[in-house]
Amino acid sequence: MTETPLLKELFGLPLAITLAERIGAVAPAFPAKAFLHRMAELLPPLELKQRVAAMAAALRASLPDPYPEALAIIVAALGPVPEERAAMFADTWYAWPLATFVEQYGLEHPHESLAALHAITQRSTAEFAIRPFILRYPELTLSTLDIWADAPSFHVRRLVSEGTRPRLPWAPRLPPFIADPTPVLELLERLRDDPSAYVRRSVANNLNDIAKDHPERVLATAQRWMHAAPPDRERLVRHALRTLVKQGHPTALELLGATQGAAVALEALTATPERLPIGGRVQISAMLRGTAVTPQHLVIDYVMHFGGANGMLRRKVFKLRAVDLAPEATITLEWTHSFRQLTTRRHYPGRQRIELQVNGVIVGAAEVWLIE
Repeated sequence: MTETPLLKELFGLPLAITLAERIGAVAPAFPAKAFLHRMAELLPPLELKQRVAAMAAALRASLPDPYPEALAIIVAALGPVPEERAAMFADTWYAWPLATFVEQYGLEHPHESLAALHAITQRSTAEFAIRPFILRYPELTLSTLDIWADAPSFHVRRLVSEGTRPRLPWAPRLPPFIADPTPVLELLERLRDDPSAYVRRSVANNLNDIAKDHPERVLATAQRWMHAAPPDRERLVRHALRTLVKQGHPTALELLGATQGAAVALEALTATPERLPIGGRVQISAMLRGTAVTPQHLVIDYVMHFGGANGMLRRKVFKLRAVDLAPEATITLEWTHSFRQLTTRRHYPGRQRIELQVNGVIVGAAEVWLIE
């Protein structure tokens, strides 16, 4: 079976060649050979975002010195807008270094740079590149995003939401929006019923970000949005509340229809094997019995307490499933959890605790041990 390449490998010399070909087609004086020689030297030891930044820096050194002249070449090299797809990227990775070019070198020319990001995001994404403009020129950028919320392209509409996420992964945070998310919430109101699922998912992710600092504001928004909500908006709200649900927040659980004070008995909870090597998988099985006299809606998660390098446990909640449980009925849950090493999560030998959480309440636990 062919292994999926690492994301950073997509930003190697072949992509640099694509960039050189595109720019050379609209600017024949572009020093393609020198640019590619520089990329061949620089890229191999670099990680993903370092590679993107290196390409942007090499482009800046290779294009005309006045930024507006260089930017015009960048925009011309984009070519026609591709047919819209369900998501970004695909065969348009070349646009990410171009967005980074604008991010790194365009702050003194906000109007031209924002127009370029509008074009670039229709090929890839400008969710990272727009953030310095939000911080430097909040009034101009927010008024621009307000206009873009009605754009024909769902890629542009998604940028309105994704670019304003206070805690966007892989990106610097937006402290003004962490302190006061009002401007962001006003934009999200415009996009809550967007026809594109791609945009609606971004809205949900943005609300989930805001909930980490302002849970009550997000819950108030969710309560209002759930009134006479169509199915797509209900799904949006459910996704937006996922962190609060994992935390067992009672209002969030109630909004999702979870039974308050769920009455269940844990009949069994096992994890096998009890000892396994790092990189192995544990099989977990649980049986719950309803002890209420009426049906119950249960939101079931499991909580992993990972042993750290210092022996302290680190907590992370994983979604399991939502079920309706009849009186005195039982339900059996079976799932596996991998202890494979990840770039975002390292595993260490020692005790690992597994807890079952039902409607925000821990109902039982088991333990396994990781060994070298």
